[in-house]
Amino acid sequence: MHVLPHPSTAHTLLVVGRALAGFVCITATIYNLSAILCARDFFRRGAPGASSSTPPITVLKPLRGLDPDAYENFASFCRQDYPGYQIVFGAESADDPAIAVARRVAADHPGVDIAIVVSKSAPSANRKIGCLAGMVPEAKHGLLLVSDSDIRVEPDFLRRIVEPMAEPGVGVVTCLYRSQSSSFAGRVGALGISTEFAPSVLVARKLEGVSFGMGSGILIRRSIVSILGGFEALGQFLADDYQLGNLPARAGHRVELARCVVEHRVGDSGLRDVIDHLLRWNRGTRAARPGGYFGYLLTQATPPAVALLALGPGSTASILVAGTTIGVRLAMAGFVGGNCLGDRDAARRLALVPLRDLFGFAMWIGGFFGSSVVWRGCRYRLLAGGRLAGDRFVASPATVGRVSAPAP
Repeated sequence: MHVLPHPSTAHTLLVVGRALAGFVCITATIYNLSAILCARDFFRRGAPGASSSTPPITVLKPLRGLDPDAYENFASFCRQDYPGYQIVFGAESADDPAIAVARRVAADHPGVDIAIVVSKSAPSANRKIGCLAGMVPEAKHGLLLVSDSDIRVEPDFLRRIVEPMAEPGVGVVTCLYRSQSSSFAGRVGALGISTEFAPSVLVARKLEGVSFGMGSGILIRRSIVSILGGFEALGQFLADDYQLGNLPARAGHRVELARCVVEHRVGDSGLRDVIDHLLRWNRGTRAARPGGYFGYLLTQATPPAVALLALGPGSTASILVAGTTIGVRLAMAGFVGGNCLGDRDAARRLALVPLRDLFGFAMWIGGFFGSSVVWRGCRYRLLAGGRLAGDRFVASPATVGRVSAPAP
């Protein structure tokens, strides 16, 4: 026989539920207002001029499978207004379809110093890191720029990302990005980059400084990579880009955020791709930074606002608090995503932000369960500290794509 809770107990639970939902609404509102201020502080300085210091750079492009718009992504790095740079493309197999595109790009840009490396990855759970380790011997310069294969840049990208390197103590520079997709599922997923992830980076920069890298672009001194033990030292980690900034920061090197925004090309990712990406992101964050993972709850606006309305139907106070919470959330998304990052899709689809918030919250809950992640066509088991164990091939590398670069 089903026993109903005692009326006084039910009332107490309702009151507690409303209080908790209201509290998170308040913390989320404060957080979103802070994100607006942090973004304004970062971007109001305007775009930097041409850097007077232009040291030579080697761009490292590890490849696995064919990303959407691969030719234009690769070619954008060949059109840099920069006096001296090299591009190294690398893959595990000559049969990888991305290698054929890299060779075509090299043939079409004979004036650019391009090397193409095909070699079996160094032993590493993270196959991208194994590929990078095999590419380093071809690198000619003391500054290495690691950038994911699905990134597209403007001609002044190298000038902008190298600018902070002239500051004392800077050893690593990374940059923000916005995602572009041609499918509905991909667009909903991409909304989270400009309206949730990027604001969190800007808040972190203001409160504690940058201590991580992003796959959109990580410029690092080759000497620091050597001190870390080479790229091989990152081979057991899922979020290699995070570690490529975090390990130098812990060693005393400054990590800075460049004042440029690059474009991440998602293509026509389906719902399964988006789910795999978000579960990988959440499980990786939970394993590597459990404190930050739990703290995510206090920054969420839509879930507690919906809960508050559900727990206090018709309540004027609940409607006012929930409405203010959602309003500030949308204002932040529009300002940071649309205005600061120049994400036109985010600006046009603000009405989808609450839907993306609820979907993202569900994936956050899903991140608590299971330790399996799918990454570039392989399934891995995630261990404590964000380390990887084993891999099992689950998709053709010719069709492997990525919704987004791994996040800190």
